[in-house]
Amino acid sequence: MRFFIRHITDKIFTILTVLSVIMLVAILAVILVPMLRKGLSAIVFNGTIEFRKMQLDLFSRGDIDELKNEDIRSRLYRNKIYETIESFKQNIDSETLSDKAGVIYRNFGKELQRKNIKGAEYQKLRSLSRELRDKLQAVFKSSDKKFIQENISDVLKFKNDIAFKDTSIDGLFVLAEDFASDIEHIDLSRRQQYAASLKELENIITKLLGPNPSLPVPALKMDRYGATRRDIAEKLLNRLLWLEQWQQDSPGKPMKRVITPRAELFAGTEIEPLFNYIRENLDEILVFKPAFYWQYFIDDSTPGHYFGGVWPEILGTVFLTLAAMIFVFPIGIISAAYLAQCQSDNLIIKIIRMAINTLAGVPSIVFGLFGLAFFVLYLMPLFGGPSKPCILTAALTLAVLTLPVMIRASEEAIRSVPQSYVEASLGLGAGKLTTFISVILPAAMPGILTGIILSVSRVAGETAPILFTGAIAFGPTPKSIFDPTRTLSYGSYDIAIGDKLAALVPHNQYGMVATLIMLVFCLNIAAIIMRAKISRKLKGH
Repeated sequence: MRFFIRHITDKIFTILTVLSVIMLVAILAVILVPMLRKGLSAIVFNGTIEFRKMQLDLFSRGDIDELKNEDIRSRLYRNKIYETIESFKQNIDSETLSDKAGVIYRNFGKELQRKNIKGAEYQKLRSLSRELRDKLQAVFKSSDKKFIQENISDVLKFKNDIAFKDTSIDGLFVLAEDFASDIEHIDLSRRQQYAASLKELENIITKLLGPNPSLPVPALKMDRYGATRRDIAEKLLNRLLWLEQWQQDSPGKPMKRVITPRAELFAGTEIEPLFNYIRENLDEILVFKPAFYWQYFIDDSTPGHYFGGVWPEILGTVFLTLAAMIFVFPIGIISAAYLAQCQSDNLIIKIIRMAINTLAGVPSIVFGLFGLAFFVLYLMPLFGGPSKPCILTAALTLAVLTLPVMIRASEEAIRSVPQSYVEASLGLGAGKLTTFISVILPAAMPGILTGIILSVSRVAGETAPILFTGAIAFGPTPKSIFDPTRTLSYGSYDIAIGDKLAALVPHNQYGMVATLIMLVFCLNIAAIIMRAKISRKLKGH
């Protein structure tokens, strides 16, 4: 009966153990699979012609001739957008139109001087051209269509005047005709509203298609190109088509989000059909093509991580992890050896254990502040080094952070070595130090490597400790351990705190996190393989 109960109990515990493992794997999959899938979108996506332009300009990568042909086809559709906006902008911008009329008037005066026209004839033509200019400038500033039509008719009466034939004044007549034609569908009393709405529309189009080719090239790289991916382009298209506003129905009630077609702001104008035109021809405008951007892992990024890859972040993460482990490995093993081999559990040992347990529960941001105060501001100047955050100070801070994990794992590994190994070594005449180095340490190495695996995972993924001690958001690749570095964890944090930026490049944030997970996974796999080889060697295989 007792044997039967024990058998049933063993079965229950085995089933519970298997279920626990399955549950842990399922939870891990629920967390990691969506993250890795979204991270993969940084490498595999539907690219636009703007992405290929960026690749060619920043990394000299791509087929120049093919890109030129794509650009020619794309500009056929884009030019209509730019021309429509420019035409509408001119008609609502009274200052610009008035300035153009003034320039034409001054050019006509210079023409008269070149033709050597003087005296009464000169005064007559100058007076008449001034009158035409003044009437047009009054027209451009007026919102009264009757007044506008009357004055434009007065101006156009002189269109066929032989004195103005083939002169600069022809430009005044063109301005008058264009303005008369375009204002038929414009409510001139809404000029300021049109101007504000048009400015917002232009900003969205610039983000979607890049800067207008007729304008100077922007200084910032992130402003030189439009949407580089289809998902970003579709988000911008949605912003272009729909206007989101928050309105309050009545005082004291919460505001409600109201979405209306942006085209309604330009109802009846030449801008209104532009929205459907962009939506229907988006594929031709941006020339979508599947992209496999494996260079994401070897490219540098632009400021703000808007374009490019994560190579400097990968290097920085590896540098910091290896540097931290250089300090953690010997100090952790020596500390664990002292605690494990110490025969008496005296007050000093109890204090040390309490300190280790306390350190294991201290928030990581506290380690970051400690690293700043001790390593950066005190220790580095003490030894004649620069008092600035760098790889060395960040690695020391991470080493202090992860030492409790390493000491605990190493101590347990050392304690698990059979006592018979120690007694056999001592019986053969070996000293305690020799026994520890030659017998205990190799036998405990698989367990110590387990501590290294746990330490590597924590070191590579920490952000708070390196926030003040060695991480930077953007900068050159470090040339020594006295330079700060970029890391994957801090890079994803930097994108996250930039609220607007994070909304624009979520794929880069997920890409960094996914890369960090894969990097830690690879480092862990390497340590696990090493542990397995040592275990087989110890077993005589």
